[in-house]
Amino acid sequence: MRPMMRGRVSRLVLAAVAVWTAPALAQSAPAADPALAPKPASAATAAAQQAVAAALPQEDGRDAGFAARGFVASASDPLIRDAAGKVVWNLGAYDWVDGATPASVNPSLWREVGLLKKHGLFRVADGVWQVRGFDVSNMTVIRGMTGWVLVDPLTTSETAAAALALVNAQLGTRPVSAVIYSHSHADHFGGVRGVVAEAEVTAGRVPVIAPAHFVEEAGSENILAGSAMGRRAQYQFGGGLAPGAQGQMGSGIGLGVSSGTITLIAPTDTVSKTGETRVVDGVPLEFQIVSGSEAPSELNVYLPGPKVLLSAEMSTCSLHNILTPRGAKVRDARAWAGYLDEALQLYGGRSEAVISSHCWPRFGQAEVSRMLASQRDNYRVLHDQTLRLMNRGETPAEIAEALVQPAALAADWFNHGYYGTYSHNAKAVYQFYLGWYDAVPANLNPWPPVERAKRLVGAIGGPAKVIAQGRAAMKAGDYRWASELLSAAVFADPANKAARAALADSYEQQGYQAESAIWRNQFLAAASELRHGRVGSATSSQSQDMIAAVPTQLLLDAVATRIDPAKLAGRQTAINLVMPERGETAGIELTGTAMLARMNAAPGATATLTAPRRLLLGLLFLKMPLAKLEMAGLKVDGDRAAVEAWLDALDPMPGAFNIAEP
Repeated sequence: MRPMMRGRVSRLVLAAVAVWTAPALAQSAPAADPALAPKPASAATAAAQQAVAAALPQEDGRDAGFAARGFVASASDPLIRDAAGKVVWNLGAYDWVDGATPASVNPSLWREVGLLKKHGLFRVADGVWQVRGFDVSNMTVIRGMTGWVLVDPLTTSETAAAALALVNAQLGTRPVSAVIYSHSHADHFGGVRGVVAEAEVTAGRVPVIAPAHFVEEAGSENILAGSAMGRRAQYQFGGGLAPGAQGQMGSGIGLGVSSGTITLIAPTDTVSKTGETRVVDGVPLEFQIVSGSEAPSELNVYLPGPKVLLSAEMSTCSLHNILTPRGAKVRDARAWAGYLDEALQLYGGRSEAVISSHCWPRFGQAEVSRMLASQRDNYRVLHDQTLRLMNRGETPAEIAEALVQPAALAADWFNHGYYGTYSHNAKAVYQFYLGWYDAVPANLNPWPPVERAKRLVGAIGGPAKVIAQGRAAMKAGDYRWASELLSAAVFADPANKAARAALADSYEQQGYQAESAIWRNQFLAAASELRHGRVGSATSSQSQDMIAAVPTQLLLDAVATRIDPAKLAGRQTAINLVMPERGETAGIELTGTAMLARMNAAPGATATLTAPRRLLLGLLFLKMPLAKLEMAGLKVDGDRAAVEAWLDALDPMPGAFNIAEP
């Protein structure tokens, strides 16, 4: 395959893999129409912010002290660039967050970003450091006998390389002697090629350690539903929003997400049970498996020498997500609380610091135990109280409205909802047990959004009356009701400029009031798109690493999700795919209504395609012409018409879609 074609295959397929790491897009130019311009905080929003400020915990300076403790240095140049000179990360992007809280930012979130903006190399304990603020995640650095043991090498190779350069400049140059991935999300492994060469790994000189099932979960969470997740992630992380008092205010557990190159080197060693130990470059390590909490494949690391617990993403400076707004498998809040309790029992009494792969550490044995216990109770309350109300017959929306965080837990800043919230997490717990249906028959088979909106707008008396009522709700500060009314007006007629502008204004005020950074991002991203249209799509131009690591079975299962049964037209046949360079043969069975893929030859196949896997990916994901790929080396034996009928029945790779409008 020509290099250009190979790169195109990688880019297009990776758009379905590295979904949430797409770079933030440039903010749209100021609108000529004043109705489409961002608005200041309303009087109702300013009053709501004052009420929040009055209810916040007393500031005792501990977080500020912990966030600054051990500071060594940061990079002299705040701009991290890729090989072409493009800026992929700006260390100073949030330097302006200082002083009094603007009315357009929740006071609690303003405080959080003021702490998260601190960047550089920080000493945690003897032989343990972290690089923080160089990406949405942290890189932990452990001094081994011969080199650096790195835990979670950030999201992209550029930021990881810059972080390692800072470490070497400040602590003395040493090779990387091992890498540990704490879990299966890209911000914890994507920068690996920025810190180690694959040749060092394949030669056995640098082990790469990960929790069991890491590769499968790294692919499965993003491949099958990758396009939908990618589009939704633009809202969660504020794609298109510039940092600012009326714009993006981080992600709650970090700032933005770097826009460089995502890479992956497959693990050489996996950990499957709590209590397993390793001695890595002379450093004793103990592991706790916490899979099913924040990620389906995740571990924590305890360092008995310096008495440091790395609680990867199980405990951070915020309540986390039981179900992320971008979409994921629903997490088990009960198990999450159980893992925190297990960590407390195993490590609380013998840890002098707890660090995580986001946010800042906490120091002192009593503080470590207190945080683990408090966050354990936070998740347990979410779980138990949701079930208590659920078992009384309350619906997800009713539970989310009624469930209030206990004052004793709200007194700890790290329990606040800067990332996850009690509202959407309660709905996630309900979904974990009972699914989407709330048992109200009216919600069993409702009209879809556009048809429902048309009927609702008609019942109220037409779009003019709906907009008038929406504006009245806006004036009263009831932005939730305003959004519901105005969203109906937009879905009934997306060309209605007055409805779009008013809905954007109502979303904007809710974004300003949100304590959760990702709630803020979603409201403000929707407002921006209503005013200016979509400004881009969640694509990625990263390397082939993720695709190379994803099992062929999973890729073919993803292809099956694009079969259009109508185009299949009842055809029943079998086709074999042979990939000589991998020693793999896959059998495709078309049943007439579905596509089944198995990692063995299909008996009685009517056709066989033989080619390197990258060519088959071009055929199946890019829908490149069969004849063109034959010129590049793909071989077709048997019934060519059956192959072409199969390919014709595949939908193209999906692109961006509307969210705030139909």
